[in-house]
Amino acid sequence: MIQLNFIEKGSGKPLLLLHGNGESSAYFEKQIPCFSREYRVIAIDTRGHGRSPRGDAPFTIRQFAEDLRDFMDTQGIERAHILGFSDGGNIALTFALAWPRRVDRLVLNGANLNPAGVKRTVQLPIELGYRAASLFASRSASARRHAELLGLMVNEPDISPQALKELHLPVLVIAGTRDMIRQSHTRLISESLPDGRLVLLPGDHFIAAKNAGAFNAAVAAFLRE
Repeated sequence: MIQLNFIEKGSGKPLLLLHGNGESSAYFEKQIPCFSREYRVIAIDTRGHGRSPRGDAPFTIRQFAEDLRDFMDTQGIERAHILGFSDGGNIALTFALAWPRRVDRLVLNGANLNPAGVKRTVQLPIELGYRAASLFASRSASARRHAELLGLMVNEPDISPQALKELHLPVLVIAGTRDMIRQSHTRLISESLPDGRLVLLPGDHFIAAKNAGAFNAAVAAFLRE
């Protein structure tokens, strides 16, 4: 088990924030001040991201979900709201499927069930970059890290829409109208959930940063229900 770096602000019901691939908890700079007025907000750096150590465990979505479980145990958090963006959304969904009783409400922002959910114009350069970085991974630490990060988007996640039908908790599926995730795929996620709600906001993949007012309002309304 590793010690994950995190930012904490506010008090009340825990709200965990999980950033995307190659990012850090700093991504949520426009969410932390807003949500900390009502919640104990904890923005976590995923393993090998931000100020969290890489460790020796596999660099996979499942491992990141297990890291989150260990983090909650260490912090004495039995249940929490969880908001995940992009790969953070994939981690949050994987966590919720494995340990549903530890999640109150789930927010999936720009998540996907598999790599095919990403628009081909975005996914193709990722695949090419992954292949190139993998060639030099044994000789360069930088290339190895790059290959690990891109590998998360090339090889994962792998979640069946059928599996979502067993997730009986409120889930907000939120994405941009010009998101890198196919809109049909985002709708598939929402429609496969027994209690899924879909919100599409003007913008691209990064609506939490670029359209924070509308994003925060939609998330706040969902959490208050």
